[in-house]
Amino acid sequence: MTATTGVRYPFASSLPAPGGMLEVAPGVHWVRMPLPFALDHINLWVIEDGDGWTIVDTGYGVEATQELWTRLLAGPMGDRPVKRIVVTHYHPDHVGCAAWLAGRTGAPVWMTTSEFLSAHAARDDAAGFDRATGIDFFGRNGLDTSTIPEKVRLGNAYRRGVPELPRTYRRMMHGDELVIGGHAWEVITVFGHAPEHAALHCQSLGLLISGDQVLPRITSNVGVWGNQPDANPLALFLDSLARFEPCDEGIRVLPSHDRVFEGLHPRLAQLRAHHAERLIALLAACDRPVSAFEILPVLFKRALDEHQMGFAMGEAIAHLHYLLAEGRVTREESGGVRRFVRA
Repeated sequence: MTATTGVRYPFASSLPAPGGMLEVAPGVHWVRMPLPFALDHINLWVIEDGDGWTIVDTGYGVEATQELWTRLLAGPMGDRPVKRIVVTHYHPDHVGCAAWLAGRTGAPVWMTTSEFLSAHAARDDAAGFDRATGIDFFGRNGLDTSTIPEKVRLGNAYRRGVPELPRTYRRMMHGDELVIGGHAWEVITVFGHAPEHAALHCQSLGLLISGDQVLPRITSNVGVWGNQPDANPLALFLDSLARFEPCDEGIRVLPSHDRVFEGLHPRLAQLRAHHAERLIALLAACDRPVSAFEILPVLFKRALDEHQMGFAMGEAIAHLHYLLAEGRVTREESGGVRRFVRA
């Protein structure tokens, strides 16, 4: 987490009611759905689109979310047709209800190709998304895998939040424009948190739907996973933040978590400073060979539960790989465990 000087909250005292919508700009509505995690909610966006609606992100794919969508579709959305369902990225809280909504409304699902294919791979335990590949990878980075419960070894947590997926989609690419309600929304693809995360920028309305890439108070998880064991996602994340720099100073940001905010450019500077501070702290801790697991206390000062441990491992490895790519640490492997030491 970083300081948030320069960040303002235009709806500081307001939240959408469960099953309701809050208008944050002309024709653009904020919907808030529950999540069964420490991060207990996700923000979704419903945009007036002529005689219908475009939905951006869909929520975790469980009955409670579907019940709230049913109330929205029959209530505030007035049974007007849903014309398009946009999914920013493949994580369960974003794509979980996409197939359900598409089946109920007949609307096509729009995604980038990498996110569509990653969703199917994660749900099917394919392409290195399987538990065994992930557990082996964390073991090579110092985690004692014998402590991992059998339910984690054999389960598929992704599938719990994504009971089904759309079999077809319409492709979004960087620079595309989606015309929604007479306004052009530019697709901005960004990286590091997800393979090809799509943000949406509407200059005429002064809005940026930032997804998980830019959040007002917490930092997005940026991790290395078993299917790309030598990746450098932190470099991708930091580099792609520059794609938001052309946005106007006064732009209103619609993030996937926390509250609608203004102050995008100070927040981008804070995110860069946050990761720079973490890299300095990690480099100082690499005065002797250390594994990613051994270095977790440098990054995380709290106890980590099973759910948090995987994200923490991925993030620690991402920061170490960034240092490795810059030549500030070297990596050695002994006893099947990778360790990093200051160069």
